[in-house]
Parts: sequence; C-alpha cells; structure tokens
Amino acid sequence: MAKRSKRYREAETKIDTEKVYSLSDAINVVKSCTSAAFNETVEVTVKLGIDPKSSDQQIRTSVGLPHGTGKSVRVAVFAEGEDADAARDAGADVVGGDDLISRVEDGWAEFDVALAPPPMMRKIGQLGRFLGPRGLMPSPKNGTLRADLGDAVKEFKAGKVEIRNDDGGNIHVPVGKVSFDRAKLEENIKAIFQHLQGLRPPGLGNRFFLKSVLSSTMGPGVRFGL
Repeated sequence: MAKRSKRYREAETKIDTEKVYSLSDAINVVKSCTSAAFNETVEVTVKLGIDPKSSDQQIRTSVGLPHGTGKSVRVAVFAEGEDADAARDAGADVVGGDDLISRVEDGWAEFDVALAPPPMMRKIGQLGRFLGPRGLMPSPKNGTLRADLGDAVKEFKAGKVEIRNDDGGNIHVPVGKVSFDRAKLEENIKAIFQHLQGLRPPGLGNRFFLKSVLSSTMGPGVRFGL
C-alpha cells in the first residue's frame, strides 16, 4: 500500500468512513480536506452494477456540465473543407485532415477531446490503435463523431465531459474545482447522475448505482448518496 502524506492522514480524520453523507455535506467535507497549493479538481467515482464484459451494459457517453469543469479543454478536430472552417470558427485548438492524421500516427496526442464528422471515419479509422487506448477515438456514442462540428466544439470547450466505464464497472468524472461554490458542484454532479439514469441497462433495478465517492485531487474519498 502506498504511503500517505501527513496532510492526507490529517484529512482522513475529518471523515466518518462508516457514514454515507448527503451530497451537500460530502462537498463541504471534500472542500475542508483540501490543502494543496493548487486549485484541486473535484472528481466523482461511481461503482455501477453493470457487467463490464457485456456489450449491452457498457457506459460510454458525454454530458454537458452546467458550470463546466474549470479546466481548459484542448479540442482537436479531424475535418476538411467547410467542416474544418466551422471547427476553426467555433474555437477548436487544432484542425486538420491528412496532416493531422499523420501527426497522430507519429505520436502526437496533445489534446483532451478529438472530434470528427462521419465522412472522416474512412480516413481516421486507422487511428484506432493510437487513439483507442487513450479513450480519444471519435465515436457517436460519446458525441464526438457528429455532423454539427461547430456546436460540438463549443460544447466540449464549455465543459462537456466524456464518461466511460472501466474494466471494473466504475466511472470517474471530473465535476469542477474546489474553488467552485457548493451549489455549482451540486448542480454539476446531479447533471451527471440524471444523465446516467437515462442509460440504466434493463433489469438492473436498484443495483445500478452501487457506491458513489467524491474526492479532490490530493484528498481522501467521501462516500455520498443522492
């Protein structure tokens, strides 16, 4: 087990590990446990009652957060012609066709989100082995493969986040910064749960949200319920 810092151990003493906090109280506790010299990210981790090996229970989606994440998102767009112009006008950080594909094949991946219009799939399909493991391959499931590139760029720059389960059936989603007031963090978190509720696989019943934990970058987790 990794050795925890003195600050981390001190923060742990503020948490009742046997308690499931209300969302409001969990946010207050997380904010009180931060002591880093930078503006830490607040993250929600949810253990889902899905079978991660079942293709019809995979969670891969995106959701717009009412108040964004507080992070500057670097958006790359694979596009040509009018699509490329629309992406640039909307504020994409890098836009390109064959030239951008070549850069990625050479190992460049300095972006947080990759977008593309459907016609580009015939060209960028070859990038699956580079972008797939990083979770950056454009896909209709998470809203990154779409025709309205201008709107897509604006949404992700404004704070739309991708959500996908890991091999253990967990999702990890940034929901803002510790500098956000409690109300903004609450609204962002509730937006995520409301969106996920609509993706609940049939037959799971009350077994969908098994455990929810809130934490900051350097702080301990606080279990909560909605």
